[in-house]
Amino acid sequence: MKGRHPIKSREEIDFLVRRFYEKIRVHDLLGPVFNHVVKDWDHHLIHLSDFWEIILLQSGPGAGKFNPAQVHRDVDATVNHQIDQVHFGNWLALWFETIDQYFEGEVADFAKEHARRMAHMLFMRIWEARPK
Repeated sequence: MKGRHPIKSREEIDFLVRRFYEKIRVHDLLGPVFNHVVKDWDHHLIHLSDFWEIILLQSGPGAGKFNPAQVHRDVDATVNHQIDQVHFGNWLALWFETIDQYFEGEVADFAKEHARRMAHMLFMRIWEARPK
């Protein structure tokens, strides 16, 4: 994909998700967590494209399929409650970088804003679920 384009279809969302997780998988902090937890990357990427399609385009097979808070609480438990704000900060930085590298426009801006709000909410849900 040359230049920056608007996000208009599942094709752009799938491209974004795949480029983003290419970066995640080799990231010093995030890669070990994701590569430990995700056993089937092909399935995971399709699932995440479903998620972002419903969020960004209000279309696709994702409606009602997702419970991101529970998934992230489970991941945190799997890695012995080691997820912290730095993980989410790195995740957001890579998400923004990937969007800005390939996309522009209203949907791209919304993708960044939604991710920012989601990261905050997910970290709070993880924190609340931790053993006291």
